[in-house]
Amino acid sequence: MAKIHINIGSNQNREANIAGAMDYLRLNFTIIKISDIFESPAEGFDGDDFYNVGVNASTQLSVEDVNAVLKNIEKTFGRDRTQPKFSSRLIDLDLVTYDDAVDADANLPRDDILKYSFVLAPLAQLSGGEIHPLTNQTYQQLWQSFQTDNQFELSQYNIEKILP
Repeated sequence: MAKIHINIGSNQNREANIAGAMDYLRLNFTIIKISDIFESPAEGFDGDDFYNVGVNASTQLSVEDVNAVLKNIEKTFGRDRTQPKFSSRLIDLDLVTYDDAVDADANLPRDDILKYSFVLAPLAQLSGGEIHPLTNQTYQQLWQSFQTDNQFELSQYNIEKILP
C-alpha cells in the first residue's frame, strides 16, 4: 500500500465542497489522517479566500489511477479545467506525495510544496517528520524555513468546523 498526501482546496461554497470531496475520497482511499483547515487569500488573482485541507491516505492504486480518481471527483463537482490556473475553484484535488516517489512527469513530489503555505502547512502538520525526497529536509523543517522567509496570511481552524 502506498501512502499518499492529497491537498483539497476550494473558494466557492468551501465547506460543502470540501466535505463532499472528503466523502468521495473515503470511497476510494483508506483515510489515515485529515489536517486542520487552512484559510488563505486567493493566490495570483482577486477572489474569495480559499480553504485548504491535507489528507494522508493509503492506496493500492498507481499514481496515474490516483490522479484519474481525483480528476473524476473534481468533474463530479463541476470543476471547469478550461479556466486559468489562477482562478476561483469549486474544488481542487492535488496529489502532493506518493510514498517517496520522485517523478517529474507526474509532478511528484508536487512543486507547490516549496512554493505555497497552503500546501506545505497541512503536509507539515500531518507528516512533519517525513523527509522531502528532493531537499532531504523534513516537512516540519521546510515549514519552519518557509515561515521565516515569507510573508503570508494563513488562518488555521479545526477540521470539525466542516466535518462533524
